[in-house]
Amino acid sequence: MNLWPFRRRLDPLAAAYRATTPRRVAARRPVGELTFLVLDAETTGFQVGHDRLLSLATMPIRGGDLRVGEAAAWVVRQSAAPLNAATAVHGILPADTAAGDPEREVLAALLPRLQGAVVVGHHIGFDCAMLDEAFRRGFGVRLRNPRLDTAALAMRTLDAFGKTAYPGQRPPTLEELCAHCGIPPLDRHTAAGDTFTTAELFLFLCARLRSRLARPLLARDLPIAAG
Repeated sequence: MNLWPFRRRLDPLAAAYRATTPRRVAARRPVGELTFLVLDAETTGFQVGHDRLLSLATMPIRGGDLRVGEAAAWVVRQSAAPLNAATAVHGILPADTAAGDPEREVLAALLPRLQGAVVVGHHIGFDCAMLDEAFRRGFGVRLRNPRLDTAALAMRTLDAFGKTAYPGQRPPTLEELCAHCGIPPLDRHTAAGDTFTTAELFLFLCARLRSRLARPLLARDLPIAAG
């Protein structure tokens, strides 16, 4: 018996995503068995719930390998994209986004890529919050993926950025980590460039941590937060 006759039926893409994407990763699961989806989004601003997506890029990692051939990037059509401080950072002009794809189509292409993956990004919390709002608007579903912030991984892995008792300590920027690790940033402040750079950084940090522990990594070794 359907007790909620007026409940919105989930789109099949959203239903498949929700059915195949647990919010947590088993602590003892080998990292080599996990699928990671490195992700970066550029937005109209920095206010979740008000601002909108302008561009988005993803890069999967499976078995410890970058799947460059499966990388994807989108420009999102936003009819009222403003010229503001965010524009000065990412350089996406209203004319660029006017020629993009509708937000719902971009999200529909993203959902299958997210299935069962751990989302990875630098300061990924903001990107996840923006995607969560977009999925709620477009599909009536929440972003449920476990997520990993490469800034947190660096603070766990690299002595130069380790946590201290100083109350004002801030997480390292992507530029700081790239300089320290000798990784040249690619097309900084573009979704595709930051995604590729972050993916390289993530693999570098995992290799460093694996060397320090002298064993294969388990999920519990990484700062993976529940979705």
